[in-house]
Amino acid sequence: MEINKRKTLYRIGITILGNFTYAAGVNLMINPIHLYSGGFTGIAQLLRTLLIDVLHVPQIGGIDYMGLLYFMINVPFFIMAYRVMGRKFCVTTMISIAMASAFLAIIPVPATPIVDDRILASAVGGLGSGYGAGLVLKAGSSQGGQDLIGVCLAKTHPDFKVGAIGIVISVCIYTICLFMYDIQTVLYSIIFAVVTGVMIDRVHTQNIKIECMIFTKKKGMVEAILKDVNRGATVWDGIGAYTNEDTQVIVTVISKYEEPHLREVIAGIDPNAFMIINDNARVAGYFQKRFTE
Repeated sequence: MEINKRKTLYRIGITILGNFTYAAGVNLMINPIHLYSGGFTGIAQLLRTLLIDVLHVPQIGGIDYMGLLYFMINVPFFIMAYRVMGRKFCVTTMISIAMASAFLAIIPVPATPIVDDRILASAVGGLGSGYGAGLVLKAGSSQGGQDLIGVCLAKTHPDFKVGAIGIVISVCIYTICLFMYDIQTVLYSIIFAVVTGVMIDRVHTQNIKIECMIFTKKKGMVEAILKDVNRGATVWDGIGAYTNEDTQVIVTVISKYEEPHLREVIAGIDPNAFMIINDNARVAGYFQKRFTE
């Protein structure tokens, strides 16, 4: 019970940090130089421009409408995710969406850009925002928007990259921006979106598959992997070249996020087990992606 409580507190902390980092990347780096984010954040930026610059809606002191709009447009996609991902994912996701919206609304946008160089600002902002969004996904939650769509598609389509949906939506947004702004604004904004998407996939370790080959003489290892890690495995009978003793060779594929748990399970049965781990394994066929434990 105490372990589960610590895990929950850890995930909440990672979710808060991730949302703050994401919002800081947008508000501190992108908004001051009048660039547009991708995904639902970009949609919220466009709607804010419509409200303030076109409709001349008065602003509320200390509150950026972008955060409020971001929350509102997430509602229908939250309902979709609830049906696909289930209650546990969506409860944490709603909290995360509220955090992201709040940080986007209250983190002040500097009147003078921190970084004047647009390429540098796009790259640094993308690294920060992508890292933050990846942390949120790694904690088993989502910031909403394109992440909600992404995790739903990744759940039903095992080879789908979560960050890719953000890039697709961004292309649509920037096509609209071509008719509103100069080409340089759009190109710098695209750089930001691409860096963000790539960074998400690097941090979001559920997207990274690893192949594990386990050598053990102990019984019960396969059953533990099937039950505790909930992954399939293939078993070979081998013979140790030095000891000439019978050995089980177990091969399984897991996400990098699951590696620490697999190590715990193996050590609990056979502390002397030998493991070979290959990162970034390519898998043809069905491989179930998971976003919560």
